[in-house]
Amino acid sequence: MDASGLGLAIDANASAAPYEQLHAAVVAAVASGRLAPGSKLPTVRALAEELGLAVNTVAKAYKALESDGVIEGRGRNGTFVTEHGDPAERALQVAAADYASLASRLGVEASAARDIVTAALDAG
Repeated sequence: MDASGLGLAIDANASAAPYEQLHAAVVAAVASGRLAPGSKLPTVRALAEELGLAVNTVAKAYKALESDGVIEGRGRNGTFVTEHGDPAERALQVAAADYASLASRLGVEASAARDIVTAALDAG
């Protein structure tokens, strides 16, 4: 199962528990920049429904992610990826996530989008 927009997937046949898979998937998405600092995550209920998981399973993963400093709950405002690391790197992660989203909306394949970025970096 894949959570639209987040690229999170749970494999029902995997040996790791679903909450562990969700935890690892969010950490990987943050590390790769797919989830940029400041990104808002779905509510526990919405993500549970989308992934076909129990609400308590997603809540357990969110609690572990918050304990690890990967995400932070902001009360009624929601849950967000924490701001961390170098400010320049954070800005680039946000720009990269925006670019990836734009490329996807325009129907541009990932390899073509990477070529455009490479050409822009080489020209810079």
